[in-house]
Amino acid sequence: MTRLTGKILVVDDDPAICMVISEALKRQGHIVRTVGSIAERREALPIFAPDVLITDVMLPDGDGLDDVAAILAQEPDLKVIILSAQNTLNTAVRATGQGAFEYLPKPFDLNELSRAVTEAMSVRSSSSAPEPGEGSGGEELPLIGRSAQMQEVYRTIARVVGNDLNILVLGESGTGKELVAEAIHSLGPRRSQPFVAINMAAIPRELIEAELFGYERGAFTGAVARSAGKFEQAEGGTLFLDEIGDMPMDAQTRLLRVLQSGEVTTVGGTRPVRVNVRIIAATNQDLPNLIADGRFREDLFYRLNVVPIRLPALRERAGDVPLLARHFLDQAAVGGLPRKTLSAEAAGLLELYDWPGNVRELQNLMKRLTVLTRDQEIQVQHLRQVLTFAESLGGPAGTGTVDLREAARRWSREQLAIGAGVNPSELHDKLLAVIEPVLLGETLAAMDGNQIRAAATLGMNRNTLRKKLTHYDIDPAMPLRER
Repeated sequence: MTRLTGKILVVDDDPAICMVISEALKRQGHIVRTVGSIAERREALPIFAPDVLITDVMLPDGDGLDDVAAILAQEPDLKVIILSAQNTLNTAVRATGQGAFEYLPKPFDLNELSRAVTEAMSVRSSSSAPEPGEGSGGEELPLIGRSAQMQEVYRTIARVVGNDLNILVLGESGTGKELVAEAIHSLGPRRSQPFVAINMAAIPRELIEAELFGYERGAFTGAVARSAGKFEQAEGGTLFLDEIGDMPMDAQTRLLRVLQSGEVTTVGGTRPVRVNVRIIAATNQDLPNLIADGRFREDLFYRLNVVPIRLPALRERAGDVPLLARHFLDQAAVGGLPRKTLSAEAAGLLELYDWPGNVRELQNLMKRLTVLTRDQEIQVQHLRQVLTFAESLGGPAGTGTVDLREAARRWSREQLAIGAGVNPSELHDKLLAVIEPVLLGETLAAMDGNQIRAAATLGMNRNTLRKKLTHYDIDPAMPLRER
């Protein structure tokens, strides 16, 4: 009978975290021991002989992941749960590659940790458990974000990189679906083989089959020589089928046949060619609705949707916006352009935007600011010059502007989610620094620059208003569209 309670070794250099985890697990009936370093972990493991090891990554005497594979080689029945405040895809992949049972980003939910421990205790050691392997190293990966939504994406990617299951990436345009496909390919065993992408929406419908499956000489007008299709080009590697919802029905039928048989027949050909590729598809459309409308094959959907990965819209992870913005500013500093920085107030204002174009829109904006802004630091007034939403915060929802109250709620929830134990007064001050300069500027504009009327409208005296204008570097004489 599977034992649901046992001995847990917790490794973290933060005594408060150790205490919280220890008390929670003791209430479940576990015997818990806590240590604060890799050296103490090495000493405790053979003596304490835990059933589950919970370890942080950043420890005082090194990287907590470095010798996990070696530990598991000696103790194959031990279940390892990795905790990390780094919250990157690299960390998630390294944790899984080293053979960890679970990876949880900090701040973690105690209920989730307790669940992971319970599952670890109930799972028997078997040959199907993850094999220790190479970590991802220090290579920078294209996916960026510390939000809870992105952590879930990272964990899913980490679990699928080592197998050939078909994956369907879902998300709005501009969320980075191709980046997910590239990450899965570059981290998996096929990384030394081709990664081939094809966008179904960008190819004329009558040419899609020829592009995918190739064609023989004379198959149609202009086919002067045999041409290999994307399946053959991706041999041994990964084929990324973007905008799969735009694929014509006849091409869907042929694709389904290829997925079932593993063989491709070129247009105009008679002899099938065996292919070995991993399929990752993506769409911004609702495929179940397309199936109901008779525009997408249900059997193809189930073939592709073995592992779904949903990418959140940028507005759903607003707390990641400053991190992404600064990354894109660094990327934009090429060709002699100086590297720009982003002020805290400007970063906060960006978090309030809806970002209908998602990550792609943010990336293009940072490029534009790098070229157009003369100052080294991007300030709120620079955003006002290029973003129409900054001139109409508080406008009605659905018009491309921001509902200020809803934006503030979303922003606050995101901040609380990524900063467990955050000081409420600090959160209040941070939000105020984002909203107050916008409110002051909008009120001044509505009052045609009259500071007395603006102060009265805001419920403050004129001297207080002047101090705030100076503090936020707002020029009351500057027309609204130039701020």
